[in-house]
Amino acid sequence: MILRAYTIIHTLISLIGIFTGLIVLFGLLAGKRLDGWTKWFLITTVLTSVTGFFFPFHGFTPAIALGIMSLIVLAVAIFARYSRQLAGHWRWIYVVTAVIALYFNVFVLVVQAFEKIPALHAMAPTQTEPPFKLTQLVVLAIFVLLGIIAAIRFRPTPAGMPH
Repeated sequence: MILRAYTIIHTLISLIGIFTGLIVLFGLLAGKRLDGWTKWFLITTVLTSVTGFFFPFHGFTPAIALGIMSLIVLAVAIFARYSRQLAGHWRWIYVVTAVIALYFNVFVLVVQAFEKIPALHAMAPTQTEPPFKLTQLVVLAIFVLLGIIAAIRFRPTPAGMPH
């Protein structure tokens, strides 16, 4: 019962992270800072990774590896965004790391969809089948493309400056 409630909370946090992350991504593509949305995206995405470590597990798993990589990427994004204020090369470093962090969450969303949705699970029960691999490849390609475009377009006005 407690594990089920914890799973629901973890899932809700991750869905909020994905939702806010998509808004932030569209803001980056439009060259907008979206400070409030960014704060919530980063908070919920960090919480998604951290809460993922408290599930029962045995040994080092791909999920743990992804959680560690996500927290490293998020640490760089937070440093670039808040400590370095997006100055100079920190602008594109922030964009790239924020997009990678969002991609990691969407990657896990696809994994979970293929595990939990019967129609998808039937197409790729072991997640080694072509439908799963193709879906993940398409998601990756979309994020690479959007990340490149966002890195080019995101040239924010410094905080407190008129737009």
